[in-house]
Amino acid sequence: MEDGLFGRSDTVLDFGCGRGQDVARLSQGGFRASGWDPHFSPDGPKAISDLVFLTYVLNVIDDPAERRAVLAEAWSLARSVLVVSTRLTWEKSRVNGDRWADGLVTSRKTFQKLYQPDELRAFVEEATGVRCVAASAGTVYAFKNDTDRLGYLARRVAPDYVWSDATETSEALASIVKFAESRGRAPTFDEIPAEQQALLDGVSETKLRQIIKRSVSATLLADGARRTTLNTLLVLGMEVFSGRAKFSELPLAVRQDIRSHFPSYRDACRRADRLLLKLRDKQYIRGAMRNSPGKVTPSALYVHRRAVPSMPVVLRLYEYCGSVAVGRPPGWTVLKLHHDRDMVSWLDYPEFDSDPHPKLALSYAVDLKSLVASHTSYAERQNRPLLHRKHEFLTAGDKEYAKYERLTTAEVRAGLYANPSIIGTEVGWAGELDRCGVELRGHRLVKKR
Repeated sequence: MEDGLFGRSDTVLDFGCGRGQDVARLSQGGFRASGWDPHFSPDGPKAISDLVFLTYVLNVIDDPAERRAVLAEAWSLARSVLVVSTRLTWEKSRVNGDRWADGLVTSRKTFQKLYQPDELRAFVEEATGVRCVAASAGTVYAFKNDTDRLGYLARRVAPDYVWSDATETSEALASIVKFAESRGRAPTFDEIPAEQQALLDGVSETKLRQIIKRSVSATLLADGARRTTLNTLLVLGMEVFSGRAKFSELPLAVRQDIRSHFPSYRDACRRADRLLLKLRDKQYIRGAMRNSPGKVTPSALYVHRRAVPSMPVVLRLYEYCGSVAVGRPPGWTVLKLHHDRDMVSWLDYPEFDSDPHPKLALSYAVDLKSLVASHTSYAERQNRPLLHRKHEFLTAGDKEYAKYERLTTAEVRAGLYANPSIIGTEVGWAGELDRCGVELRGHRLVKKR
């Protein structure tokens, strides 16, 4: 639902629904959901549906041939999208059992096959015959047509424009002007919701363009055009991994963006390809990192999630390449882009805003050459890594920037950064606080009593 794949008018089939809890929740929420399960609901319908969920099913089947058959059947029932989720290898510490086939049998006598994120995506691609997208770690989307897949990728880069609930012609016109300022171009009639089109009865497309031209802010329009141009390059850059689509296969909004902001589709593709080639140029990448928000170290750039949209477009493409391959983790706070090798990491500091020196909970990384993902949990460690100089991970315009910068200045004056090699973990940092005779109260540094 968050990714905009279905709404209340769409049908959903939970294939292998177990006891049917997800079907019940969706039905209670007003969605058209049904479920089938060989054990708990063998008489449930196996009807072709807009979306088919195959949620934590593949990992409990011990026969590889049956796994493939189940995946193929689920794909045959999907009209639009197949959503596949499985348990991942980093959950191994929570799954006790004896080795069996390519998995293990638990103490409850259930089978579990744990997947690597790249392994799951490759398996679904092989079985369905289409390029898939890793929606998140352990969840893969397989689309029946490229237009829907590209529409999803475009929404990951820039969410769809949210039209206001207009009831009068003036409100509809105001919403259209805002669309133009956000996208850098006027909408076509096909992009305007039907209920708002009804309010524009008698207003021709030519007249509409004249109204927009008189009403828009020139500065906002130029900013919108620049932003849309870069977002279009990102979409086309990501899409090349699946083989470049025909112009007619692109979502309507992307086609209109190309018509408005590029001389031709060929020119847009050429520019996107040049952007991709720059990912191989380590010197260019380091230059982009020096001009990006975030903290540059001898091996990587660290950027807070809130500052990621402000990164240069080539760095945003760098991150998207990793996320499309293996998915982002469920929670992450800081993005780490390596410039000494081809690797993207997502780091989670759950208390980033509340803790003056937040502790690392997990690291999820993907090697872009092998597309192998790795996961490291720090939650149970006694001496976790922590962050300093939090303002450096943000843009200067961030609402918390000034507060974090004041804390850093106070810590520098107190001598807390005199020994940088030992303050990167909880124990080392606590020792330096004691040595300097200070303590933290929220984001204030005070003398210890």
